[in-house]
Amino acid sequence: MYVRFQSPTPNARGTYPGVFGLVNALAAQGLLSPGEEAFRRGNNDWYEANFTDPASVDPTVYDRALNPGAAAWFKPSARHLMERVPGYLAILAAHGVECVRLEAADPGKVIYEDDDQIVVVPRSTE
Repeated sequence: MYVRFQSPTPNARGTYPGVFGLVNALAAQGLLSPGEEAFRRGNNDWYEANFTDPASVDPTVYDRALNPGAAAWFKPSARHLMERVPGYLAILAAHGVECVRLEAADPGKVIYEDDDQIVVVPRSTE
């Protein structure tokens, strides 16, 4: 099963921000405590060093016109990457921001894939 952590409700653009985007939005608003910001920055740096940004491989992967609703999902084998997610979830919970865990065997049309993740366009928007 592929796994994704995201907002249960769409944002103003009609997309469902993922766990990292939700925490980064809190940081951009200056809402994180110094400890939360240290966690975010340190772990974001770790992810940047250990996890491929699909947009660095294919700049069009998240283009809303080409791939509406495109979203990244962890592969089942990416447990080492999901081990850090609970810290992000704790930050969201402390700020009253909902985030749900989704699991799906076939979350949509795959438009990008690497060893740890897939990016899909949901079937409802294909």
